[in-house]
Amino acid sequence: MKKKAQKKKALKTKKPKSKMQKLKVAKKKTDSFTLNFNEQVWPCERDVLFRPDRFKYVRKLISPSGCVFCESAKNQVRLETLCVYQTKYSMVVLNKFPYNSGHILILPQRHCGDMLELTQEEYYDLQDLLRVALKSIQEIYKPGGVNIGLNLGSVAGAGIPDHLHYHLIPRWAGDLNFFPLVAETKVVIESLEMSFNRLVEYFKQLKR
Repeated sequence: MKKKAQKKKALKTKKPKSKMQKLKVAKKKTDSFTLNFNEQVWPCERDVLFRPDRFKYVRKLISPSGCVFCESAKNQVRLETLCVYQTKYSMVVLNKFPYNSGHILILPQRHCGDMLELTQEEYYDLQDLLRVALKSIQEIYKPGGVNIGLNLGSVAGAGIPDHLHYHLIPRWAGDLNFFPLVAETKVVIESLEMSFNRLVEYFKQLKR
């Protein structure tokens, strides 16, 4: 009992901590919190959507026999070839690996990788279809913006350089970064079949 009383007395008479001591204690607590916090979040965990088929496509491990665009041009509009619309010289094809819902390609039917080699009729038809396709995307998807791009040659980034094609990609505020091939996961909320049906119906009405 005597020892307990002495201990209590010692605690009461203990000198208050100086400002420097208080700062040291606060820093120690902060360091401890930082350590615990980092232990919880590093290495950072993230959800992963595994797409080995996309990896092979990007790394060019798959060498398709013939031109996939020419196969679309040979056939009528159908889901198997992803072709949704054809004019006399041009066509609209869904991108097999879309970066956003409604990602389409506008390209000439003739196998040609150089815009300067298109005839005047082919060129005008292609440009006219580009505007029609843009209108279809705006009316169907109502995006906040649209990316339109053409890569001429493999060095410029063309995945299929021998058959030139425009990319037309709907964009919305907050849809993450553009062309996320590494480190990020891109979620496309619409299947290719859904996109195909919506676009085909639009172009059917356009023909009427």
